[in-house]
Amino acid sequence: FAKSFEDNGIQYLHLVDLDGAKTGSIKNLNILEQIANQTNLTIDFGGGIQSDTDIQSAFDAGAFQITAGSVVIKDEGLFLSWLKRYGAHTIILGADFKDGQIATDGWVSLSDYGVVDFIQKYAQLGVTSVISTDISKDGMLQGPSFELYTSILKTNSINLIASGGITKIEDLLQLKHIGCAGAIIGKAIYEGTITLKELSTLC
Repeated sequence: FAKSFEDNGIQYLHLVDLDGAKTGSIKNLNILEQIANQTNLTIDFGGGIQSDTDIQSAFDAGAFQITAGSVVIKDEGLFLSWLKRYGAHTIILGADFKDGQIATDGWVSLSDYGVVDFIQKYAQLGVTSVISTDISKDGMLQGPSFELYTSILKTNSINLIASGGITKIEDLLQLKHIGCAGAIIGKAIYEGTITLKELSTLC
C-alpha cells in the first residue's frame, strides 16, 4: 500500500502503531523501518512513543516526524524537551478528541482537556503542527468535523491536519478551503470512496 501511494504522487505517509498506542510502547518499529527503506515517502509515525529511547528509535528507523499524543498529557515536561531538542518541524501534536474532549491511550481514555484549549495551549508553547482526529467520525465515512476545525483555526496559527470521517474528494477541497494544511485519509482509500487516481490529480 505504501508503495502504491508513492506511485500515485503522494509524498506523506501517516503511520500509526495501534498496538503501541494501546500498550504504551512501540511494537511495530520493523514496519516503519521497512517502509522507510523501500519508499521515499516522508513518514510521520505515532503510537506508543513514551520515552527518549522510543522517540530516538522512531527517528533512527526512518520517521521524519513523530506524533505525540498520550505522552503530552502524562509527561508534559518530556514532550516539551522533545520540542526543544528535535525542533517543532519534526514534532506533531496529536489532538484526538471525542465530544470535544482530548482522548489518550489509543482512544481508551478521555482527559479533562477541551480540544480547542488544548491546541491553543501547546501552540503558545511552540507547537506548529497538529493532527486532530474526531474519534466519533473515524472510519465512519460520514464527513469530517468542518465546524470544529474552523473553530481551531480561528484561534490558532498552526498547521492543522484534519483526520476522521474524510469520505470524498470534495471533503479534501473543503478542508483546504477552511485553512487546513493537510488531511489524513485511510478508510476512504481502502473502501474506494476516494481513489488513488483522484489523489494523484489533486497532488
